Amino acid sequence: MRFTVSSLVANAPDPVTGVRRTPEQKLHNVIDQAVLAERLGYDGYGVGERHGEPFLSPAPPLLLSAIAARTSTIRLFTTVTVLSILDPVRVAEDYAMLDQLSSGRLELIVGKGNDPRHFGLFGLPEERQWEALAENYALLRRLWREEKVTWEGSTRPPLRDATVWPRPLQDPIPVWHGSATSTRSTDLAARHGDPLFSANSFHPLEKYRALVDHYRERWEYYGHDPERARVGASFGGLYVAKRSQDAVEGFRPYWNALFDSAAGRHNNSPFTSLEDALERGSALVGSPQQVIEKIHRYHEAFGNEVVGIGVDALTEGAQREQLELFASEVAPEVRRALP
Repeated sequence: MRFTVSSLVANAPDPVTGVRRTPEQKLHNVIDQAVLAERLGYDGYGVGERHGEPFLSPAPPLLLSAIAARTSTIRLFTTVTVLSILDPVRVAEDYAMLDQLSSGRLELIVGKGNDPRHFGLFGLPEERQWEALAENYALLRRLWREEKVTWEGSTRPPLRDATVWPRPLQDPIPVWHGSATSTRSTDLAARHGDPLFSANSFHPLEKYRALVDHYRERWEYYGHDPERARVGASFGGLYVAKRSQDAVEGFRPYWNALFDSAAGRHNNSPFTSLEDALERGSALVGSPQQVIEKIHRYHEAFGNEVVGIGVDALTEGAQREQLELFASEVAPEVRRALP
């Protein structure tokens, strides 16, 4: 099992202290978090793309470049790149540059995005989001695999004999597909023979398992070897404590703030309380043993080889404490059982 840490760089007031970091403080907090994750033995660090308050992550290549300069071994993820609204030529150039700067440590997770504000901001009609994602991804694949690309489509002006430069260091850069709501993302991943990353945050396990199952069904439909299908899964929060009661009460204000936020309302979560979310959802909250058991339960449902966690909403001290506890008490046990 591989373990990744990710951040959407949400910069809301802390629900416990009421303190809000300055943008400079928050951005440097994310860089320091990635450096700590590498030191503690995590396999990857991801930065998501969001546009608009309270997120400070409109340009993941910039932030990941700063992280690349402070790290040397940890894999660098985008969680996700909102490819439906972006020019594939610009994406190909920016991330090839980042792949070179990081000595080939980049892995993209692409998706149509989970914030309806970006459609109007970038002039994309919401009803075209899936069509735009599929078309843009097909072009991005060609730009990284071919030279002198000639192409014509509906999302950008035509190309003739176009070669992006620099070329990626990896041949090609690994690309995952983010999955949260629709079988259109699982079908797109399966069609191209790419791995799937389940967002897994706001709904019960069964909803996401249905999407993962669809991915595996379509994988075989497109003629791929079933043994080569790959799945990652993120988890909706982390709070580990020696006593489960302390973990639940420590996490409660952060859960309340998330589910009262615009993102929580937009995702129409069916959970009625924190206890309901812990029973039916993915949040890793409780004693180390309880967290280990939940990771195993999701692995049995998904067959995932990556676990993604986040501690973004916590104070710096709590972030460090949680990452250290997970790395020392949880990850080794899971790795022993699921190499």
